[in-house]
Amino acid sequence: MKALQAGARLSSIDALRGLTVAAMLLVNSAGDWGHVYPWLEHAEWHGCTPADFIFPFFLLIVGVSLNLALGPKIAAGADTSQLARMVLLRAARIVLLGIGLHIVAWALLEGRGFRLLGVLQRIGICFAFAGLLLIYVRNGLAQWALFVAILLVYWVLLVAGGGLLPDTNLADKIDTALLGKYAYLYDAASGKAHDPEGWLSTLPSLATVILGVRAGAWLRTGQSRRLLPVGVVACMAGLLWSTVLPLNKQLWTSSFVLWTGGFALLAIALAHWLIDQRGWPAFGRSLGVNAIAAYAGSWIATCVLAGSGAMPVLYTAAFDQPLTPSLGADFSSMAFAAVFTGLFWALMHWFYRRGWRITI
Repeated sequence: MKALQAGARLSSIDALRGLTVAAMLLVNSAGDWGHVYPWLEHAEWHGCTPADFIFPFFLLIVGVSLNLALGPKIAAGADTSQLARMVLLRAARIVLLGIGLHIVAWALLEGRGFRLLGVLQRIGICFAFAGLLLIYVRNGLAQWALFVAILLVYWVLLVAGGGLLPDTNLADKIDTALLGKYAYLYDAASGKAHDPEGWLSTLPSLATVILGVRAGAWLRTGQSRRLLPVGVVACMAGLLWSTVLPLNKQLWTSSFVLWTGGFALLAIALAHWLIDQRGWPAFGRSLGVNAIAAYAGSWIATCVLAGSGAMPVLYTAAFDQPLTPSLGADFSSMAFAAVFTGLFWALMHWFYRRGWRITI
C-alpha cells in the first residue's frame, strides 16, 4: 500500500462520517419519544445498544481526520506553534457552537434549562487535546502509551471514587460539584447532577480520539492492513474487560472505549477497502463533508418546530394518524425521524453538488 499524498482526502472517511451523522440525526429526531424502537435508544445505564456506537464512531473519525489533515504538515516541517493555534481556534469554535445551540434550545423550548456541556463541546475539547498531542508527541509508541494509561487510570478512578452506580460514581460527583443545574440532568431536591458528556468522562473520550489518530496514521502511511487485526483485538479486549468493568456510554468506561473503538476500526477497514481501493460509491460523503453543519442545522430546526408548536401538529397529521393504525406507533415515530434525516441529507447533497462547504 502506498502512503497518501499531502492534502489528500479519503472518500471512505467522508462517507463514514456522513453515515454516522445520519445515524445521529435518526436517533435524535424521534417523532414521539414515548414510542421508540429499542435499537434506536441508548442503554439506560450498563449495556451497549446500536445507538451507543454512533458517538464513539464519530469521535474516532475525528482522530482519523486530524492525522490525515495535520500529519502531512507536521512531516513537512510546518511551524508547530501555528499548527497548535489553528487547532485551538477550531476547537474553540466547535465548543462555542455547541454552547450556542444550547442557548437556542433554552430560549425556544419551554422548561428547557441551559446546559453547559454536550456533544459538540466534547468534540471540541477532544479535538484540542488530540491535536496538540499529534503536534507535540509524534512518537507512535508514546501515543499508544498515553492511550493505555488513560484507560487504566480512568478504571482506577471509577473504582476508587465510588463505583459505577448512578449518583454515587466519581463522574457524577464531579459534575454535581462543577456543573450543578447546568448539567444534562439535575435534581433540585438532592442537588445531584449527571451529564453523559460531563467533565471526567471526557477523559476516556479522548482515548477514543487517540485511537482514531493512530488509525489515521496507518491510513496515511499505507499501513491500513493493521486496522483489521487491531480492531478485532480491541473488540475482544473490550468484551473481556466488560466482565469486570461494564460497557457504559454515559460513563464512557474503558471497556466501552475498546468495544466501540474496535468496531469503528473494522468499519473503517471495510469502507477503505470498498471505497478507496475497489472504487465503490462513497455513499454518505455529501453529508460527511458538512457533518457539523448538518448536526447544527438539524438541532435548530428541531428547536424551531418544537418551540413554535408545529412539531406535534405536523407529526400527528403526516405520520401518527395515517401510519400508527396499521404499522404501530414505534414505526410512525421512526418514519418521522427517517424523513427528517433524509431532508437534511438532501440539503447537504445540494450543498455538496455546488461545492459549498461550511467549515466550523
